[in-house]
Amino acid sequence: MPAETSQTLDRGLRVLDVLAASAGGLTVTELSARLEVNRTVVYRLVSTLEQHALVRRDSHGRVHVGLGVLHLASAVQPVLRDIAVPVLRALAEAVGCTAHLTVADGDEALALAVVEPSWTDFHVSYRVGSRHPLGQGAAGKAILLGREDGSAPFAVTTGELQAGARGLAAPVRGVDGLEASVGIVTLGELDEPEMGRQVTAAAADLAARLS
Repeated sequence: MPAETSQTLDRGLRVLDVLAASAGGLTVTELSARLEVNRTVVYRLVSTLEQHALVRRDSHGRVHVGLGVLHLASAVQPVLRDIAVPVLRALAEAVGCTAHLTVADGDEALALAVVEPSWTDFHVSYRVGSRHPLGQGAAGKAILLGREDGSAPFAVTTGELQAGARGLAAPVRGVDGLEASVGIVTLGELDEPEMGRQVTAAAADLAARLS
């Protein structure tokens, strides 16, 4: 027997989904057409979401995702970090390199969690909160790989973010609403086939824990 659901809540969430994919915003009429829902119903949904700052209307009457969504998103980051740290710790200890979880934040890659190996004499320091363009560095390039079907399993770069540093990262695939990568960074040599296998396995492990 299927679980009972709220049609109103479902429609409200669909409003947010459609608006998130519409950079220029939509009018209530356009939203109604996209959702195939009566305009009066959509107007009530938008008004309710607006009261909670989850949507906003500009001076032209177009509806956009509101800043209230950022508050909800910020609450997710500690949960994601807590789930990722054991995976990163196991990876860092296995390969002897600094391991990190990086997420997409607009056009930038944001380092959300970092774990350094405990047994190496030297390793690369990588700061939580570090940002760089998605198209630069293995972590960002791996996130872009995650947007493509049948793409390479991981990305490798040398010296793009730090002179002499080598990075390898794999996308975290199959988690709705999350664009992220698991990666490692080192000043030493990279055994690409073996480390690529371990990093890809760690990304798959994290995806399974989040699913």
